[in-house]
Amino acid sequence: MAILSVRTPSSIQLLRSSVSPICSKPLFRSSSSFSSSIVSAPFARLKSNSSISRPLVVLARASTGVADYREDIGEILGDVSIFTASGQPVKFSNLLDQNDGVSAVVLLRHFGCVCCWELATALREAKPRFDAAGVKLVAVGVGTPDKARILATRLPFPMECLYADPERKAYDVLGLYYGLGRTFFNPASTKVFSRFDEIREATKNYTIQATPEDRSSVLQQGGTFVFKGKKLLYGRKDEGTGDHPSLDDVLNVCCQSKATVA
Repeated sequence: MAILSVRTPSSIQLLRSSVSPICSKPLFRSSSSFSSSIVSAPFARLKSNSSISRPLVVLARASTGVADYREDIGEILGDVSIFTASGQPVKFSNLLDQNDGVSAVVLLRHFGCVCCWELATALREAKPRFDAAGVKLVAVGVGTPDKARILATRLPFPMECLYADPERKAYDVLGLYYGLGRTFFNPASTKVFSRFDEIREATKNYTIQATPEDRSSVLQQGGTFVFKGKKLLYGRKDEGTGDHPSLDDVLNVCCQSKATVA
């Protein structure tokens, strides 16, 4: 089976319609209320202390839609081992709803990025609505568990929803973008300039100590995915720093899926 890397924009969304009051009510006053991340470590310090081989195990075709991912992508991702914020190893399959329910999985960039703190704040504020809709909300970030705990403690963010992927294994499986150009120079990143007020508010207790020791990790981009059990329903890769889907759209996908099943 050929294994390819994704080099074209891939944003899939199966369902966008609102199906309940929970889904139709906006999470925030504007789409600028949630975010991604910009690099918080100086470029001159970028270096990799990692000798980890990084094979790509993802699919892809130069198109959008569920077909961009292998049908068994959930199974492949489920075998990836990462960590809870408290430091316990866990299979990615345990992050997903164990009763074939719906899970929204947001992969942050890294724990020391100021815009990831803003995105985590938006996720924390949105969590009651995801809970009310019966959707499991999960956040994964690049860095070791102690870095995850810094964010969880100082932001704060619920530890039970936060996971650490120091080797970026899940990011590789999902083919998320990585590199200097995506991090600093992608046009999709310009939207971050409209969110400085949100970033300032979210980073009142920020510390650069949350940045991964492996400075090459700051070049990793994130993504947002919705699963029903291990079946992928929605997937969107961040084109650049600060480029994320609307959380309203993500919740609508979750609710539409649950309504279709019902």
